[in-house]
Order: sequence, then structure tokens, then C-alpha cells
Amino acid sequence: MLAQLLLVPVYLKYWSIEVYGIWIAIQALVSILSTLDQGHQTFLEFEFLRFGRDKPKEIALTLWSSLSIALFIGLIEIGIVLFFIFCGNLKGLLGLKVASEAGLMRDAGYVLLMLMTVWAFVSNIGGIFVRVLSPFGYYARMNWWGVFSTVVASIVPVIAVAFGAGLFEAGVVMAAASVLYSIPQYFDIYRLMKKEKIGYQGTSFKHGTSNFILSLALSGKGLLENARQQGVRVILAPLAGASGLVAFSTMRTGANIALQGLNTITNPLMPEIMRFLNQKDQEKMESSFGVVWAVVIFFLTPSVMLLQVFIGPLFKIWTQSQVEFDPLLFALLSLGVLVFAVAQPAISIVRGNNLLKPQVIIASIAAVLVVGGMFVLVPVKGILGAGISLLAGEIVAAFCYRFVARQWLHKQGMAWPVRSSRIAIAAVCVAAFAMLAMYFVPGYNWLFLAAGLLVLVYLMKQYLHALPPIAVSKLQDMSRKVGILNRLIVYGKKR
Repeated sequence: MLAQLLLVPVYLKYWSIEVYGIWIAIQALVSILSTLDQGHQTFLEFEFLRFGRDKPKEIALTLWSSLSIALFIGLIEIGIVLFFIFCGNLKGLLGLKVASEAGLMRDAGYVLLMLMTVWAFVSNIGGIFVRVLSPFGYYARMNWWGVFSTVVASIVPVIAVAFGAGLFEAGVVMAAASVLYSIPQYFDIYRLMKKEKIGYQGTSFKHGTSNFILSLALSGKGLLENARQQGVRVILAPLAGASGLVAFSTMRTGANIALQGLNTITNPLMPEIMRFLNQKDQEKMESSFGVVWAVVIFFLTPSVMLLQVFIGPLFKIWTQSQVEFDPLLFALLSLGVLVFAVAQPAISIVRGNNLLKPQVIIASIAAVLVVGGMFVLVPVKGILGAGISLLAGEIVAAFCYRFVARQWLHKQGMAWPVRSSRIAIAAVCVAAFAMLAMYFVPGYNWLFLAAGLLVLVYLMKQYLHALPPIAVSKLQDMSRKVGILNRLIVYGKKR
């Protein structure tokens, strides 16, 4: 979160908006090209969790059998990058103008090749090792390594830029820092694997290939879902140019921060949710869902409404007045995150139970809406068209995930928490009305904000009554350090 907030002004101070747009597009392209790796890693993580800590030999065989496949995939991805570079397709992908300097395109190609190579041979392999330790209780420890990795990869290149580095030099520094950082991480992983007796159990090419083939469904789903995340940047680059990409990315920063905050709640809850689903414990399942929706109702929804009021002048300062602020686009992007957040419990059910066919279908529908909408709307509406397409995709995906999750719960003899779910949806609708009213009826922002917050307080009270006691207890534990929220919860239960 801090990286996204603090580093943008530095880049825009020392680089032109076109160079910064290319930097963003390169990283988005790396994310898209690594889709096969990400699907492979996700599949392996669920395999490791399925084995559990009592089967270290099975885990070790799966681990070592998958590494050679991962290296082979990495070589293919590097080959794709080389194809883009030597066939001259890179300029359009990165949104480079026809009049751009030849040196800038050459540097962009070198940086893309360096970052893709580091991903293929360092980050991807490390990601598999990180996931092998999840069943043994090291989820938090490995995520702290991820935090440090993000700090290094974000801070080091921007320091170089502040000292006069161009696109190529920033890429070299980022690649070198990622490699050097991975050394102590690998040592820690090796020590923990030795402690948990995850030794070398041989390599089965057949086993590794079988896992990879099974993971292709997740990779395909990930590619389709990525069309709503990094893929938007790849599509926007040729449609709106590097400057349009920067404008969209900077305005999406607030939404990304909210999404990252949400992930700090939902990701650690996944093992807990799966355990309750396996045990068919209705009350504890609802309590886990309740925590997620409480974050939406008590934190995310009022936050985006408040931000809509204050963000305009702050955005101008933050971007060094190089990017024009669009309040409607900002509102649409914020609403997209709220819709995604409300859908998280349903998404957890579908993903956690590896319901692959519904995932692929939903991701396909949403991707068609987003990508097709962008090709139609961006030439007419500019980057606002991308915001409209994204919100439409999120709404449809959320509805579909909810439908599939309810059907699955019904087959398992469990019930979807209808009342608390409806209250969470109502909170998002309140935020949508308030934020859009601020745009279409300017001059009454404070009135719409006050009205929206009053309705939210009422919904908060109703939500607390809809939760099972165990969920309220969990929320009180989480909010004990936040006195206002704790008093609100206590007051709501007394009423």
C-alpha cells in the first residue's frame, strides 16, 4: 500500500509520463506472461494442503517433480518475450507512440527480458517452495518474506530513478535486487524444509506433467480473471497510449489499496473457511463470512465514500499535476472493489473446493464483458470506458459466484447466509448512490456523504443482529484496539 502511494510522485517527478507508462506496462505484461506459472503454483498449493503435514514424503515427491516443469515453462515464457522483441510487436503492446525514440523501445525490450528471466528462474521457483511450507504452519512467515520482497522490488528502482536512472538502469537494479534478496529467503526455506523433513524423494516426470496438465484449468481461469486486473493495462496501452495507462493506473491506486487491505483478511481466512465447510459447521462458516462482510460494511464502504469527497485536490498534489483526475472513473473503480469484496465468501467456496468448470465459465463471461467493453467503449469514452467495463464484469462475476456457491451449499445440506449477505449488498448500493450523486449533482457532496453514512449506521446495526454470536465475539476481538467500533458493536447487541 505504501509503495503505491509514495512512489508514484517520485517516478512522475524524474520521468516523463510516457516512460512511466511503459514501466507500468512492462510489469503488467510480465504478470500476464506468467499466468501458467501462477496457475501451476495455485494448484500445487492446494495439493500440498490436501496432503497435510502428516505426509511429507508425498509433498516432497510432488515438489521435486514440479520444479523441472516450472523451469521448462519459464523457458517458454522467455521465448515468447524474445519473439515479441525480434518481431517488432513490442511497441504496440507497451503503448509506444510511432514517434517514440528507438532507444526507448530497445531499453523496454531489455527490461522486459530481464524481469521475465528473473521471474522464471527465481520468483517462480521460490513461489513453489513458499507454498510447500503452508501445510506446516509457516503461512504467515512466508508472507512476511513476501512483504520484504515487495519493499525491495519497489524501493530499490525508485532510489535509482531519484539518482538519475533511466528505464534500462531501473530495470537492471530491480532485477539485481530481486536476485540478491532471494538468497536469504532460500536459506530460510531450506532450513524450514530440513526441520520438517521435506527431503528429496526423487523426481517423477509423469507426476509433474500430470499436475501441470491439471493446473491448466486454473491457468486458463487465471488468464481470464487477469483480464480484469493486469490485463486491463495490457489492453489499455495500445488503445489509450502510455499517458492514458498512467492516468487509469494512478486513479485505480485507491481501489488497489482497498483490495490489498481486503486480501489481508480473506487470504488467511481461506484455510479456516475450508475447515468449517468440510465439517459442515453452519454457524462457524457464517462467522467467517461475517468477518469479511463486516470489513466491507464497517470499513471499506464508508472509506471510499469519504475518499470520494477529498480525493480530488490530493490526487493533483500526488501526481505532480501531470494526471487529470476523473471523479466518475474513481467512483466506478472504487465500486468495483466493493462488489468484489462482497463476493469474496462465495468466491472462497468455489475456489476452495476446486469447482473448476464454474470458475472457468464465470471468468470467461467476465473477461468477454471487460475486454469486449473496453474495445467498444475506450475509443469513445476514453479510460472511463475501461472503468465502466470493469464494473460490469465484477457485478456479473459476483452474481454468478453467489449463485454457484448457494447451489453447492444446498447440496451439502448447508444454507447461504441470506440476511447478512443482503445487508452487505445494500451497503454497497448506498455507497454507489452517494458517490454517483456527488458526481452528477456537484456542490452537495457533504449532504450526500452525511446521508450515506447515516444509512450505513442503520445497516451496521441490522448487520450485527443478523450475525451468529460467535461472529460478534470474533469481531469484538478484532476491534478491541479500536474503541469506537467496539462500542458500536456492544451498543448494537444491547439494542
